[in-house]
Amino acid sequence: MDFKDQVELDSSQVEEAGGGGGGRGFPGGMVVGGGGIVSLIVLVVVFVLNNVGGGTEPAQQEPPSKLSEQCQTGKDADQSEKCQVVGVVNSIQNHWKQEISTYRVAKTVLYTGNVRTACGGADSSVGPFYCPADQRVYLDLSFFDQLHSQFGAKGGPFAQAYVIAHEYGHHVQNLEGALESGSSVGTELQADCYAGVWAQNAFKTGFYDQPFTETEISEALDAAAAVGDDRIQQRTTGRIDPESFTHGSSEQRVNAFQRGYKNGRQADCAPAELG
Repeated sequence: MDFKDQVELDSSQVEEAGGGGGGRGFPGGMVVGGGGIVSLIVLVVVFVLNNVGGGTEPAQQEPPSKLSEQCQTGKDADQSEKCQVVGVVNSIQNHWKQEISTYRVAKTVLYTGNVRTACGGADSSVGPFYCPADQRVYLDLSFFDQLHSQFGAKGGPFAQAYVIAHEYGHHVQNLEGALESGSSVGTELQADCYAGVWAQNAFKTGFYDQPFTETEISEALDAAAAVGDDRIQQRTTGRIDPESFTHGSSEQRVNAFQRGYKNGRQADCAPAELG
């Protein structure tokens, strides 16, 4: 997943936040339980349907970030994990700006340990998530190590890109008023499908040297399968309860990504067709 060396990065789309305290409570009747990331039975989004509302305060900021100095070109994105996030975010949003005339840029907030958001306080055990109340994606980079060590995913740069693209799928849903209208599983599968749509169109955004390879796409499929509700439940409890699924089975998540990737069309991602 090589970036074009001279392509300019917009580091303003990614910011770093200091620890903001605030514990693990979220508004909207949702309280994140203890036990770490595995107990949440989530990958990537967790409680998005329940975080709407609850104020508009964004993450607290550290002194001016050096991302603007560190992350200037695609060459930087190939050499630094944080700059890689900047490049991925830039590409994803470039695609959706072309796809949706009313698209509004959403920042990704990189944090370590814990962070305050307009949806409440969160810590790294929550995993990556999107907060509709402040329209930001929150990401602790340590999650990608957990994706490998706790979920059994192979990992890799494109697995990381898939996770970020999934979160921006929720931003698209929020902008279109679809975030609250469907079932939890349907909403999550649509976000997976949107990640596939971006992957198919990523080369056209001008940030990458070439279209993604089959090996890179397999990293995303492996990550999607690793965080299917059935695999997580089997790993953590030894049994599978489809009635309690929140994100979809491994097969559903893989199929949703593949559906979006096949033709690269947002129209192919209707939740009713993804179950």
